Formats: sequence, structure tokens, C-alpha cells
Amino acid sequence: MIRCLIIDDEPPAREVLESYVADLPKLQLIASCTNAVEALEWLDKEPIDLIFLDINMPKLSGINFYKSLSKKPKVIFTTAYADHAVEGFELEAVDYLLKPFSFERFVKAVNKVDTGKKEESVDFIMLKADKKNHKVNFDQILYFESIGDYVKVHMKDKTLIISETLRKLEEILPDTFLRVHKTYIISIPCLEYVEGNQIKIAETKIPIGQSYRDRVNNLLK
Repeated sequence: MIRCLIIDDEPPAREVLESYVADLPKLQLIASCTNAVEALEWLDKEPIDLIFLDINMPKLSGINFYKSLSKKPKVIFTTAYADHAVEGFELEAVDYLLKPFSFERFVKAVNKVDTGKKEESVDFIMLKADKKNHKVNFDQILYFESIGDYVKVHMKDKTLIISETLRKLEEILPDTFLRVHKTYIISIPCLEYVEGNQIKIAETKIPIGQSYRDRVNNLLK
């Protein structure tokens, strides 16, 4: 049983999480809090294994609240914004859920707590293209490129075109992949160099989007 705490200032967001927690028998909800002060009271009196923590809260952000804890339970950050993803993972967060997230995505995050392992232990992904399900090893993928309603998967030896979105791929890809532009997700191990606002992978120079620049800078550090 995983004893958990929800911290979110928005009632609809709390209700969704409460419903998801109730549907997983291995989770026990100790409390659902609207702010950090309320949460601290529960952390002082109850053993908590996992916090579902909203980042964008008034007065004290979820990230700063988590940094302030002397004894840190495992944390899954939740937010409507992707800007803090890198900082969240630097705090060794179990996962980072971008609102609105599905129950399936929620379960995927909780399973990381259960196993103590991240999804990188799975070294392939199944991609549907040309009416076939292709088993594609992560280490064969160079980058993903969005083209309208489809995504082109550029690999070392071939290219696949799949009916998918980059946002959905972001949810299921391991941390060895990074969104660097509204139309590109790259394989970090395949990155050759960064020059100005471009990333070199194989024979291609991929642009770095302005809103994704901080992610790339954090990677370079």
C-alpha cells in the first residue's frame, strides 16, 4: 500500500486525482490539501510515501515547497505547464504529469513508484505504420518530426510515418528523449552538437524553439 497526499489549489484537479487514486487499490489517500501549509500539518503527523504535487500554486510553488522539506517522500509533479519539467526531474521526481492527463498515464506514473524503476528498462516502443505494428528499439531512433496530423520517425536505417502526436509521444518516451521544438523530439544520445539555435543529429540540423531553450540549456549543464 502506497500512502499518498494530494496537494493542489484547484478543486477540479483535486477531484480528478482523488478519483484516480480511489480506482487504484494499491494507493491509500491520506489527505487532499489545497495548499502547502495544510499539507505540512499532514506530513508532520502521518507517514507519507508519495505526494501528487501541483507546481503552480499561489504564495509557494510546488517545487519550492518540495525543496523545503527536510524529509522528502517520493513526488509526482502535476501542472498545466511544461516549463518546469526539467527542474522537476532534477529533484528526482518519480514523474511529471501534464494536465489534463488520462488515467492510463496516471497509472504509468504510479507504477514507477511501485517498481522503483523508470520506463527506460524497456528498450523499445511499438509504432503503427503501414498497417503494421513495428517494434522499434529506442537506440535506433534519431528524432521525431511532426508533419501535420502525422509524425515522421527518423531512424538510423529507415523512416516510419505514424498517426500520432508529439504530445502523446512525450508521455510514453523515456527520459533519453527531449522535446526541443513544437515539431521535434530528439534522441539525446544521438545529439552530436549544439550550435546557436540548432542541434546537429546525423546529417540534419534541428531548430531549438524559443520556449524549449531552457530545456536544452539544462541538458548541456
